[in-house]
Amino acid sequence: MQQQLLLVDENDTIIGYGDKLSVHEKGLLHRAFSIFVFNMKRELLLQKRAEAKYHSGGLWTNTCCSHPLKGEDLELTLHRKLKEEMGFDCAVSFKYKFIYKAAFDNGLTEHELDYVYVGEYDGLVEPNPEEAEDFKWISLEELVLDVNLNPRNYTEWFKEIVPNLSTLINC
Repeated sequence: MQQQLLLVDENDTIIGYGDKLSVHEKGLLHRAFSIFVFNMKRELLLQKRAEAKYHSGGLWTNTCCSHPLKGEDLELTLHRKLKEEMGFDCAVSFKYKFIYKAAFDNGLTEHELDYVYVGEYDGLVEPNPEEAEDFKWISLEELVLDVNLNPRNYTEWFKEIVPNLSTLINC
């Protein structure tokens, strides 16, 4: 059985479930999460999505992003995905949530109610090549400049969050 994403309304009430591909083909609103991990130097850990991902392959984005699943505790999902994608785990705290919608050239649409989490970590990073083909630590100043100069190098949801990054790190 395929993993079931949580379909929600604009008030974040669960209204059903759907398999990942179908949800993205139909552009249905569903829950997602984005984790932003900073080091002690206040640099953000970015991942470059694996080229083979179902959308946004080869683009830079936040440390970890995925979907909560039907029947799985959100806290467990956050830590499981962080470990699966980037090879480490750390404490994370919820900051805010927002809705965005983005259509892709391959016919898929992200329509997500995205929960934003922040963590701190200074250890070894070992990304799963099926998830992330590269990673880097970057200062917020350098990141904001590059996103403004090269927006096509970054995922759509990440560009929605970038203007709020300085408030996230100061929380």
